[in-house]
Amino acid sequence: MSELIRPSTVLPANRRPITIETADGLRLVGEVATPIDVRSTSILCLHPLPTAGGMMDSHVFAKAANRLPALAGIEVIRFNTRGTTSKSGTSEGVFGGGESERFDVEAAIEYCFSQLQVAKLWVVGWSFGTDLALKFARDPRVLGLILLSPPLRTSSPSDLDFWATDGRAITALIPEHDDYLKPIEAELAFNSLHQINLISVDGAKHLWVGEPAVYRVLSEITKLLAPDKLPLPTEF
Repeated sequence: MSELIRPSTVLPANRRPITIETADGLRLVGEVATPIDVRSTSILCLHPLPTAGGMMDSHVFAKAANRLPALAGIEVIRFNTRGTTSKSGTSEGVFGGGESERFDVEAAIEYCFSQLQVAKLWVVGWSFGTDLALKFARDPRVLGLILLSPPLRTSSPSDLDFWATDGRAITALIPEHDDYLKPIEAELAFNSLHQINLISVDGAKHLWVGEPAVYRVLSEITKLLAPDKLPLPTEF
């Protein structure tokens, strides 16, 4: 008999803790959730602002790790940036205001390729994590970016200029009721990025609260990375 997928549902995957070492000598805690069968692609998750409670276990990313390996064959890699705490532990260092986190992002991307042997990697940022992605996820091996609720707070026009010239795929999910950047504002802010796919999500808020909002986010990720797995089931 099937059961509904609920907020607490954890579907099968190979889950293991990871430790990422940065170029400036810090150890960051994380976790990788790998499909039991075929790994179609991988996502590296950059979490929301740690000074506002953001961490690798922030609910959208935790639910991605709990569901996408089984439902879509997508490997989910999460970690705490410097000074950030979650149930998995605390990463060394102190919050760097979105600047020294450069070392965290670059080390995490390198770990994905050198230690996890990732073949296809996308970087998924949420809020603060979108600024980190735009500023620091420039490794040429990264296939593209997925931005959830980008506030454009610490990234600069020069960062957008880089991606406009680079041309790699970028998808941005913009909540209708976002606290920082609403859909109309996003169209203006990202107008230099000819390749960006801006998706306005009716009824959604910055934190993607509620199962319908989470389902939409996970479906959009799957649509881009593993479209043959759509629609995502709501039961298991």
